[in-house]
Amino acid sequence: MKHTLPPLPYDYAALEPHIDAHTMMLHHDQHHASYVANLNSALEKFPELHKRTAFWLLLNLSKVPEKMRAAVRQNAGGHVNHSLFWRAMSPTGDGAPTGLIADAIKRDFGGFEQFKARFDNAGVKLFGSGWVLLARAQQDGGRLQVYTTSGHDNPLMQGHFPILVNDVWEHAYYLKHENRRGDYLKGWWPVVNWEEAARRFERSDRSAERDWEGEGGLVAAPTA
Repeated sequence: MKHTLPPLPYDYAALEPHIDAHTMMLHHDQHHASYVANLNSALEKFPELHKRTAFWLLLNLSKVPEKMRAAVRQNAGGHVNHSLFWRAMSPTGDGAPTGLIADAIKRDFGGFEQFKARFDNAGVKLFGSGWVLLARAQQDGGRLQVYTTSGHDNPLMQGHFPILVNDVWEHAYYLKHENRRGDYLKGWWPVVNWEEAARRFERSDRSAERDWEGEGGLVAAPTA
């Protein structure tokens, strides 16, 4: 089984004017596709890993041969994070969270505006390329926290369940915003898919590894 590039759940131009169509095309068809191709290439000579999902590989790097571990970490991470990122957005963005996730955001950040400010600030301050995420910690009573990761790491690797994901690699925003990462972050909120975030939050207390296997548009791997 080879890893495959999941299709975008909307057209390239669907997120205009917040994210331009040309960026979406390059981001998905070139950048994400390259992570998938490089992951398949890294795994080619290791048939025992061919049925493992990208999530499994990230969570079990110690079981990956050392000589290919760095390549798998980078490319499996890129595949996972981008797969989550496309689904974190929608052309019919909901504007603001409602229900249980809204209650949790108010509890853990003081309110929606306070959460957005912390999320944006974390993304601006991240040095170099990476991701900014809302995730549910598996400690501290399962509270929501804002995390940043360098490269293509994911809080899941430390046992925290990702709820909402934004890409702050330059290729995500440079064509439209140049070096103004803060403008990109502030302009992203109208396309956030809060319905998807709510779905992820409502299942985020399932900490078993197998419950994460199907995320990111990937087929579940055997649990053995």
